[in-house]
Amino acid sequence: MSRKRFRNFFKSLKIRLFLLFLIIGIAPQAALRIGMLSSYGKKAVSNRSIDVLSQAKLLANQILLNGYLDDPGSELINSQLKQLSNIYDGRIMVIDSTFKIIKDTYALDEGKTIVSEEVMRSFRGEEISKHDAENGYIEMTIPLLKPESKETAGVLLVSVSTDSILMNRDYLENSARIIELSSIMLVILASLFLARLLIRPFRKMASAIVEIQNGYQDELNVNNYTETEVISVRFNQLFARMKVIDESREEFVSNVSHELKTPLASMKVLADSIIGQQDVPLELYKEFMCDIGNEIDRETKIINDLLSLVKMDRLAGGLNISSVNINELLELILKRLRPIASKQHIELVLESFRPVSAEVDEVKLTLALSNLVENGIKYNKPDGWVHVSLNADHQYFYVKVEDSGIGIPEEELEHIFERFYRVDKSHSREIGGTGLGLAIARNAILMHRGAVKVFSTEGEGTIFNVRIPLIYIAP
Repeated sequence: MSRKRFRNFFKSLKIRLFLLFLIIGIAPQAALRIGMLSSYGKKAVSNRSIDVLSQAKLLANQILLNGYLDDPGSELINSQLKQLSNIYDGRIMVIDSTFKIIKDTYALDEGKTIVSEEVMRSFRGEEISKHDAENGYIEMTIPLLKPESKETAGVLLVSVSTDSILMNRDYLENSARIIELSSIMLVILASLFLARLLIRPFRKMASAIVEIQNGYQDELNVNNYTETEVISVRFNQLFARMKVIDESREEFVSNVSHELKTPLASMKVLADSIIGQQDVPLELYKEFMCDIGNEIDRETKIINDLLSLVKMDRLAGGLNISSVNINELLELILKRLRPIASKQHIELVLESFRPVSAEVDEVKLTLALSNLVENGIKYNKPDGWVHVSLNADHQYFYVKVEDSGIGIPEEELEHIFERFYRVDKSHSREIGGTGLGLAIARNAILMHRGAVKVFSTEGEGTIFNVRIPLIYIAP
């Protein structure tokens, strides 16, 4: 990634972080303001209703005790009605048993009859209180009950304005908005600062990666935060792994070049020897041509093994799975290899503990097991033996290839599956080994989701244990 693309990326990241911090800072404030104002409005209306209701009930008792329904001219009750009306900026009406309004503090409807639903319900003994938020008032109807009979003698209708509550609410809302705007400005500044602060170590990390990419640095070291420290450690581990892979690739190319050059060099020497001599005897000519043919065969075998290995790498998911009788497969492999074993006086033994059928790629598994058995034959002692056994459980089948050969030094065991790795290079070349057989075998087994382990004692022999699932599990 170029520096320009890094800059665009971090600019975009900084904007996103800024917006995130802004939302985190502003959203709770807006929600708090709305919630507080809504709560204040409901609480204020509730408190006003409770206050008015308690005062109205006291006034209702005074009305009944003073016989105001029969004589609405009582100065005491009228002054109390007026006082209550003024305190709560409301209107009070007293209604007698004939639904006639005998007192209206606004003096608008006195003498008129009222038959509203609320009044009718109060005459049945209900206390009603409702808040009309749209028109801004609280209305209550309170039945005037006679103390002795509990009969409804009349109704007290009280309407009080909620304008003062709305004014207080508007004042609080304006104050809250001013505080909110001030907070938003602080949040914006804090968001910009935090966005820049958080981006800084990642900018440093990006610059360091560019330096590593250009070859000026060998590792990433940005430890400003725990997160960047963890990323640095992981990146350095990945980078180290990539360097190992790169070195392995270079070594592989070098080995391939060397392995392919060696037979060509031998052929060149043999050909030059023939060309450089006159009247070459027929026997010597045949010997040299036979040696050249052997080197060509060796070159062909190296190329075929390389092609097999590359094909496995590329087609890791391209197995041709079918149900295969593993007992018959092993018998066929040993039948093919017996002529080679006979030449070296090696005894091949197959022991099957039970019939085994499994879902495998027959061609690739044959290649893997053939290489293991062939290795046991090639690196054996005269008059030695190779013992192959087959067993299975409910989940896997197991193939063990054991030989009485020269064995492998303990320090070499971890490398034997590497490409072109040979324990004894001179002996391997003498018997025609390419150093790819075990790598091919391991790749083929791993493609089947299997595993291969090796145990060996130098001078005594080697054991390869192979485990492969009976049912192939696709990746």
